[in-house]
Amino acid sequence: MNWSLYILLSGMMFLEFLVWGAWGPVLASRLLGTLKMSGKQLGWIYGTLPLACILAPLAAGQIVDKWCPTQWYLGVAHLAGSVFLLIAARAKSFWPMLVAMGLYALCFAPTLALVNSLAFTHIPNPEAEYFRVRVWGSVSWVTAGWLLTAWRRSGKWKVINSDCLIMAGVLSVIMGIYCFFLPHTPPAHKDGALFPFLQALSMLKDTNFLIFLIISFVVTTQLQFYFLGTSRFLEDIGTPHATIPGLMSVAQAAQVVAMAVILPLVFRRIGYQWTLAAATLMWVVMFVTYARMKPRFAVIASMALHGLAYAFFFDAGFIYMNRVAPPEIRASAQALYTTVTIGLGLFAGTQLTGVVMDRCRTESGFRWRPIFLFPCALLTVCMFAFILLFKG
Repeated sequence: MNWSLYILLSGMMFLEFLVWGAWGPVLASRLLGTLKMSGKQLGWIYGTLPLACILAPLAAGQIVDKWCPTQWYLGVAHLAGSVFLLIAARAKSFWPMLVAMGLYALCFAPTLALVNSLAFTHIPNPEAEYFRVRVWGSVSWVTAGWLLTAWRRSGKWKVINSDCLIMAGVLSVIMGIYCFFLPHTPPAHKDGALFPFLQALSMLKDTNFLIFLIISFVVTTQLQFYFLGTSRFLEDIGTPHATIPGLMSVAQAAQVVAMAVILPLVFRRIGYQWTLAAATLMWVVMFVTYARMKPRFAVIASMALHGLAYAFFFDAGFIYMNRVAPPEIRASAQALYTTVTIGLGLFAGTQLTGVVMDRCRTESGFRWRPIFLFPCALLTVCMFAFILLFKG
């Protein structure tokens, strides 16, 4: 892979996840704190992106596989999404926030699959070189946390509660413009063939592939306990509010190490099956540490396991989809994986997490131990399922 291509694709990954990283880890703290929303309302707002990942990616995959260059779709989607992020930044109650974030999610959701399909189209040897490109997405999450922490701790500027959404909106404009300079990626679908999304769904006839998707779905339902719970949990165990975005970047720093150093060395040796099982085990250990609730430094350090697990799980999944899917439906195949995991899985997870958090909420606050023991149990089952049932 030549340097100019590497820089273009790496910049795409960096900006894609910089937008998400600006609001994803910390918006929950504002919703539960300043806006006084319930756990169920929090679940619905965070559920807009997974819900959009159910509805939008397969349609977008159909469009770029059959009619529209991928880079054009990405550019328009990010520019439109920036408008809705800035509208959400002004929302003061549940329904306006839900509508604005829902419209934004419909723009952003397809791009999560399309940046991967575009990268796989142009990377000569994805199993060896994809991690070198994808690692910049993790670097950007660290960068977003540091930028937001620096803003909040600065005495020179007024800190506002919607700062994460404003930052994300501005970054989305930059990403939208950048996309029009990406390598040209025309539709690859052959005339007369089945519609791409139907070809992608036909892959479910493979029993091993179906097992992979089912277990992946269950795993992702449990990740919302991290995304929805961590920022408020850290505050409740005595972590200063302004430092939370920076501390949560521990996970992304570990993800950078995983993709830059660990995965390139071990992935081809242990294969898909053990990579996915190892990722699930890491999440189990992290939630066990959360459930212990002390010492605080151990809780903060355990977030590194989330970063390692995220890299092992999702990047192995994206590469597996690229390997088993026919070249002419790569975008639709990546969209199918995104729909099942980031879509159906995370959406079900938002609802489940919201219910569990409400049931474990008292007048004095949340009972965090039973909240985090729930994902421990289910993820342990998933780990053994990968080992015993999936043949990667």
